Amino acid sequence: MLRSLYSGISGMKNFQTKLDVIGNNIANVNTVGFKKSRVTFKDMISQTVAGGSNVTNSKQIGLGAATSSIDVVHSTGAPQATQNKTDLAIDGDGYFQINTGAGIVYTRAGNFGKDNQGNLVTTDGYYLEKIGGGKINIPTDAKDYSIGADGTVTYTDAGDEVHDAGQIGLVTFPNSAGLEKIGGNLYRESLSSGAASAVTTPGENGTGKLLAGYLEMSNVDLTDEFTEMIVAQRGFQSNSKIITTSDEILQELVNLKR
Repeated sequence: MLRSLYSGISGMKNFQTKLDVIGNNIANVNTVGFKKSRVTFKDMISQTVAGGSNVTNSKQIGLGAATSSIDVVHSTGAPQATQNKTDLAIDGDGYFQINTGAGIVYTRAGNFGKDNQGNLVTTDGYYLEKIGGGKINIPTDAKDYSIGADGTVTYTDAGDEVHDAGQIGLVTFPNSAGLEKIGGNLYRESLSSGAASAVTTPGENGTGKLLAGYLEMSNVDLTDEFTEMIVAQRGFQSNSKIITTSDEILQELVNLKR
């Protein structure tokens, strides 16, 4: 059978994967703290028809393409003002620590709220960890509260006395692109990402400061995604044409003897 048939099939499969990734990016264009993904390809093994010598080059025929990687691009999304005191954006590098009850996970999504006891939680009810561990609690009878750029949470009681509720810390990773997505805007540490750094005060040791009343939006650029969609669509069509052309050639061979 013609090698081009299998090369075309491999190309179609790759562009299907690319379209899957593009579709997920576009679906999350308004997801808080979402990081887009990209697909890269590599050529597959080549068949050596004739070996090379000191005066001639070897003759090799490629046998198609394969998916090389699906990378998460951890560039910073644009901050959007919300005027909500518990909304936090990280102006720079770093991740919030989230306690799910089954362990610590990480996120860039700062759309936090308060539960019925005044603890800062995610939209799924997981607790935001403070430096040193534990929940950040703002009493339900507090008159007012604020979150500073360094993560310090303070509140004012009924007697106008200011209290410290703890400090939000950030962590970094040697390879952020290696973090494992687990859904709900959360990431889990992996062998590729390396271990999380020691919990750091926002604005120190390479971490960004916190912006209270802002949210980091998705880093998906629709212009880029639609352009890549066109490339993927045309690539898929081109590879399907290879299969159609190869089939026509085989048909001619079969019809040689009638």
